[in-house]
Amino acid sequence: MRFIADFHLHSKYSRATSRDMRVEVLAQWAAIKGIGLLGTGDFTHPTYFAELKATLEPAGNGLFLLKEGEKNVHFILTAEVSNVFNQGGRLRKIHTLIFAPGFKVVERINCQLGRLGKLGSDGRPTFGFPVKELVKIILDISPECLIVPAHAWTPWFSLFGANSGFDSIEECFGEQTQYIQAIETGLSSDPEMNWRISALDRISLLSNSDAHSPDRIGREANVFNCELDYQEIMETIKRRDKEKFLFTIEFFPEEGKYHYDGHRRCTILFSPQQTRENNSICPVCGRRITVGVINRVETLADRPAGYQLPGAIPSRHLIPLAEIIAQALGQGVNTKAVEEQYRRLTQQLGPEFTILLELPREELVKHTPPRTLEGILKVRDGKVKITPGYDGVFGKISLFEEEEKEGEKSEQMKLF
Repeated sequence: MRFIADFHLHSKYSRATSRDMRVEVLAQWAAIKGIGLLGTGDFTHPTYFAELKATLEPAGNGLFLLKEGEKNVHFILTAEVSNVFNQGGRLRKIHTLIFAPGFKVVERINCQLGRLGKLGSDGRPTFGFPVKELVKIILDISPECLIVPAHAWTPWFSLFGANSGFDSIEECFGEQTQYIQAIETGLSSDPEMNWRISALDRISLLSNSDAHSPDRIGREANVFNCELDYQEIMETIKRRDKEKFLFTIEFFPEEGKYHYDGHRRCTILFSPQQTRENNSICPVCGRRITVGVINRVETLADRPAGYQLPGAIPSRHLIPLAEIIAQALGQGVNTKAVEEQYRRLTQQLGPEFTILLELPREELVKHTPPRTLEGILKVRDGKVKITPGYDGVFGKISLFEEEEKEGEKSEQMKLF
């Protein structure tokens, strides 16, 4: 069975998240987008976990369904935790995803972690012990759990982050390294960038949205062709089975908000070479700039840019449909016109991912305005222009030439 999975998102109990981050609403958005499997996120939070037990029921395969409502979207129990600790003479900050096979396992995890930190303080709790100890704690409770370093390349709170991470999996996890079988590449990185590090050849590369609002789910995701079954999905990930793990859906990594180096406060955007030329110092204020993902990858890479890893699981780079429509209309993503066209297209043509990935041009043209159709086809062909993101600022993608936009404005003025 082919399905799209987004494992990493948050509940309304995490900081800076929408109040609509509830499984009932998430299931509705998943159906609109064409996502068959969602992580619950935040199962460590006591109130949210109680809500999960009240609203979800076991599907008999280690996954869960809503007791009432949308029945075509499955859930898998997931959480993200933060470890802040000193190791090797430096302060380390690492975020980690935990996958669990059932409510009873989660109850044991929460009981154990509750002795070590305040689970109710945030949907993503923080602990003061080394992250390698987290691996032992979780797998001692259940070897069926999966531990995945989250957004592994972002400057803060990540395995390889320039500010508080490590130079290798072994340096971070020590004797627990053998149990790290996957990492999440993050929005500012894609599999192609990770192929440049030979030490990651044995690692499965996952892509997830890390969504804080329902409309953001699926902005990165994973496409499987296997049974909707917890054990089979875990084994597929661990074995990097290309017959069952088909590809990942990616941001164009330049769009990620930590792809390039820079200093947001002074609007300084640097390539890695420019950073070296300026000794990592902002030329405006004299402070250190934030070193982004591409710079960090180049520091650790032992292969050239463009290296193709034989037998690797491929990826597809997409732009969300709402963003394509917004650019076609020359409006913001959250405008009424964009919302109306998005709703109409998904009602007439099917889920968002069907529109972006599968429908042939002759089907799209029946209901898609010409400019939106042009945008969809440009994304499929990778014909996009991007100003890279940096220091917390998302990159800017252009699908249409400025002169095209100006021409459109002129036509609109004539009509007016």
